[in-house]
Amino acid sequence: MTAVTEAQPAGAPAKAGPGRRRGLRLLAVLGGVFLMLVLLRVLTGEDAITSGGTFGAALALGVPIGMAALGGLWSERAGVVNIGLEGMMIFGTWGGAYGAFTTGNPWVGLVTGVLMGALGGLLHALATVTFGVDHIVSGVALNILAPGVARYLSTIFFEGKGVSANQSPRLPEFPVLGIPGVKEPLQDLEGRHWFLVSDLAGLVRGFTTDLSALTLLAVALLVGTYFVLWRTAFGLRIRSVGENPYAAESLGVKVMSMKYVAVLVSGALAGFGGVFLAMVASSQYQEGQTGGRGYIGLAAMIFGNWRPGGLAAGTGLFGYTDALQQRGAGGAIHALLLVLAIGLFAYAAWLLWQGRRPTTPAEAAAGPRRRLYQVLASVIVGVLLLVWYLGTDEIPKELVTYSPHITTLLVLSLASQRLRMPAADGVRYRRGEGH
Repeated sequence: MTAVTEAQPAGAPAKAGPGRRRGLRLLAVLGGVFLMLVLLRVLTGEDAITSGGTFGAALALGVPIGMAALGGLWSERAGVVNIGLEGMMIFGTWGGAYGAFTTGNPWVGLVTGVLMGALGGLLHALATVTFGVDHIVSGVALNILAPGVARYLSTIFFEGKGVSANQSPRLPEFPVLGIPGVKEPLQDLEGRHWFLVSDLAGLVRGFTTDLSALTLLAVALLVGTYFVLWRTAFGLRIRSVGENPYAAESLGVKVMSMKYVAVLVSGALAGFGGVFLAMVASSQYQEGQTGGRGYIGLAAMIFGNWRPGGLAAGTGLFGYTDALQQRGAGGAIHALLLVLAIGLFAYAAWLLWQGRRPTTPAEAAAGPRRRLYQVLASVIVGVLLLVWYLGTDEIPKELVTYSPHITTLLVLSLASQRLRMPAADGVRYRRGEGH
């Protein structure tokens, strides 16, 4: 039988591929979210919602979470579940402080912290890839081990240096960069509070001025990860190992080596996030500094469906809500209740629209009832949030503090139905067993 394909007319524009369509869809969603924030700022008068300070703080607060999420992406794309991101970040915070303190050079601190995080990744790879330990057990063990090791090393190297054993002396700082000559004009334009124009000025100012060198490096690592994993033969090998290691093995891929490389890179990226916490978000190492950001990074990776673009969106969501609560913008967080309510109503409408599309027999048998439950849950929660917003003037301080966590979990739960993890993620691999 001969396959018949439809020829494309000469001169006709090329059809967008799946990757391009996905990118355009993501840009459209981000643009819609920004426009919603602009309208919310106008309706509520809360200028912090789209201020340059909020966007800049969101970017900085999102970096350590994003690096942990990026580390999880590398590991899990190779089929190794990495619950130990928190422990690797702890190694990174201590290593960055030790390297910077002993040499007085922040870049040495960065290298030391990254190597300490990679050491945590090596321990996880030894346990899971070589010895076949359950991935969750190994990760939890690493998270228990790391704080104890960091405390022991702090007692040896930091105690007696004018500080206690659970923190380091003040550390040298990384250079702060930005586009010269744009800060003052953008700040002046932002202060005029013109619809959309001032909001765009705040967005540009937050993303182009007073940025740590590590922030720019983190953005480069995000873009570089996408290019390496999705645009190179090496990245294809990494992803094939996470989907079907035995099929990859039959094609000559060195599965064990690929897993080791991916988990080492994972630890190094988590260590990078730890260095950022110790030397940019703060000016010294402190015990408990990670504050569960490794786990949040793991949630951001899952929210992003194991892809860099979605991962960045999840990280930005947490960073933005965290920035609002740290800047004391309680009124802005109260206004986000309205955004969440509108978002839930829009999600319910989208589910109803999806239900009108053709489905497979299996989806036709199971889909409508599940979709109905999702629509009802979205509408009910949206109505409750709307009533909460209309009936109150502010959110209790306790909820404001945990608003980033609550927002992340809410969005993650709504997105869970469309997630697809790598097929062999967490599967124990032994060379030759698949033959």
